[in-house]
Amino acid sequence: MKRVLTCLFLIATFGCEEKADVSQSAVTESIPEPDFTISVEKNHNKFSSAIPYQIKVPNGSVVEAFTKEATGGQLNVNSTLDDFEKVDMGKVHTLTGPIYVEGAEVGDVLAVELLDLEPGDWGWTGMGPEFGFLAGETDAKGFKTYKLDKENNLVHFSENISIPMKPFPGVMGVAPNTEEMLTTIPPRANGGNMDDPNLVKGITAYFPVFVKGALFSIGDTHAVQGLGEVVGTAVECDMRIRFRLSIIKDKKIAEPEYESKDYYATTGFGTSIDEAAKKATRYMVEHISKTYDISWEEAYMLCSLIGDLKIAEVVDLPHMLVTMHIPKSVFEKDKKY
Repeated sequence: MKRVLTCLFLIATFGCEEKADVSQSAVTESIPEPDFTISVEKNHNKFSSAIPYQIKVPNGSVVEAFTKEATGGQLNVNSTLDDFEKVDMGKVHTLTGPIYVEGAEVGDVLAVELLDLEPGDWGWTGMGPEFGFLAGETDAKGFKTYKLDKENNLVHFSENISIPMKPFPGVMGVAPNTEEMLTTIPPRANGGNMDDPNLVKGITAYFPVFVKGALFSIGDTHAVQGLGEVVGTAVECDMRIRFRLSIIKDKKIAEPEYESKDYYATTGFGTSIDEAAKKATRYMVEHISKTYDISWEEAYMLCSLIGDLKIAEVVDLPHMLVTMHIPKSVFEKDKKY
């Protein structure tokens, strides 16, 4: 009898613990329902303060946005290299938006919390001799399409190579303070084509606001991409994205920054890796000094000890993007690096 009672006790104990874990997991995975939806037809492919907004949302709204692959629908899963070479580059980077955020003023910061990113059913990767990090060094061409294996979260690159998907938006940004219609190809202070594969679900990205309402846009969505995007394309795909837009009044930044629960990151764009890396470093020194109330000199030394410079992209000429990441745990007394 004692043995039976012991078994029943263990079953009850571990059974309860298992239910608690499942319940906790369900809470963790809960994604808020959208307050607003913006369809893929509400789009543009330039950055300018003169582009009218498509929807206006209150501060703190959860938005569901649908995006097209980078060419704006010029390619499909049955497309060929010949189709890829005929793409009208003037239609590239079809961005969903702009979205006007009520209460956003010049000098504020717009926080974009990425809540969920769901790729479409297919994607593509292309390369050519005139684009990419090795442009001019080769005459090689290439184009592939993929049926995305969403059940297993994989891109099957070939029969023997499968890559876990890490979906993210290649382009996120606010309107710059100009009525000029700027190309979306290079990243700038307003964000734009940052092509940073760290901008995945769970990240909150911060953008300096340059015009009233911020005028946020999103697109150029990728199922997976390596740091650098060296051929100039990732696994380009359509996507359904949910994100929360919030205004921060007491934060000042010069260029986009972002964070996860584990780290904080600054970004810097430039015409060279050196220039971009120096800006990312400078912004991180400023962030550490202001946030944790330590001297500029100590913050700079700390960046040398815990800061990781990462090349986000090298192909979106004339600008490249470099980021610096620092772990948050070093600033928490009860945690170890």
